[in-house]
Amino acid sequence: MRLIFMGYHNIGYVCLQTLIDLCRHLGDEIVAVITHADDPKENLWFASVRDLALKHYLPLYQPQDPNDPAFVTAMQKLAPDFLFSCYYRHLLKAPLLALPRFGALNLHGSLLPRYRGRVPVNWVLLHGETETGLTLHYMEVKPDRGDIVAQKRLPIAPDDTALTLFAKMTAAAGDLMREIYPALRSGQATRRPQDHRHASYFGPRRPEDGLIDWHKSPQEIYNLVRAVTHPYPGAFTFLQGRKLLVWWGRPCPEPPPPGSSPGQIIAPRPGEGLLVAAGQGQFLITQAQWDGEAEFLGPVLATWKNLMGQQLGPGS
Repeated sequence: MRLIFMGYHNIGYVCLQTLIDLCRHLGDEIVAVITHADDPKENLWFASVRDLALKHYLPLYQPQDPNDPAFVTAMQKLAPDFLFSCYYRHLLKAPLLALPRFGALNLHGSLLPRYRGRVPVNWVLLHGETETGLTLHYMEVKPDRGDIVAQKRLPIAPDDTALTLFAKMTAAAGDLMREIYPALRSGQATRRPQDHRHASYFGPRRPEDGLIDWHKSPQEIYNLVRAVTHPYPGAFTFLQGRKLLVWWGRPCPEPPPPGSSPGQIIAPRPGEGLLVAAGQGQFLITQAQWDGEAEFLGPVLATWKNLMGQQLGPGS
């Protein structure tokens, strides 16, 4: 079997390593590794598919547009049997998808048909889900709609962040690929259509989407914080005209004091942090940072007694 692999990020790295090991054992060949040139503006906290390909002397490509006709022609000459896309960021058009003899497959970071689209690991946390997973499916021109080949379910712990959940998904991605590839190459893997009636779709998130709405419940605020905390851009609010990044905290179900408004600083909690009124409860900030300054923990916040009664929010 001749494989084209397209991938990026930690899941791309682990899936490529798994396929390298499988191909070595089964006598198959990875004829091309396609990845992205790193964006110097991005926080590059993840493993490099490029470096792994070079380490194993695999043919490496970093096209600006993988759908460029000249590039598609070059890939056609490789006569691939399968194409695997694992966290590759570009959408693939019909000419490229038609190249592999036995199909093009994508590994998506949710339990399809739910959470189609971008950054599902962040969206499932934002929405307070208790379970997510991975789906390997055949690719169509419209993203994340093709027949499912395999899925792996993963529980979401109450204290999971996008980083810890993504680490679980990365480990599971290697397991899934190791389990399903032999069945794919032998033609014994089953496929089932997605039930589009249950589909949901979410787009990309921008750093500005991390603005905290203090009218939301403490649990919803917590879900936002854990969805975008390190290494992502972070949830944030404003205090006296300055941007305050909120890296961690926890919901407190106790009702705020009578007369307080959402976003109002209620009181420091000794040794822990700063209590803020929210919709139907309170939120305790335990890790924060003024934009452009050093990060600090709850005990520092607990000394801010002079801020009692101050208002957090975009207009403060």
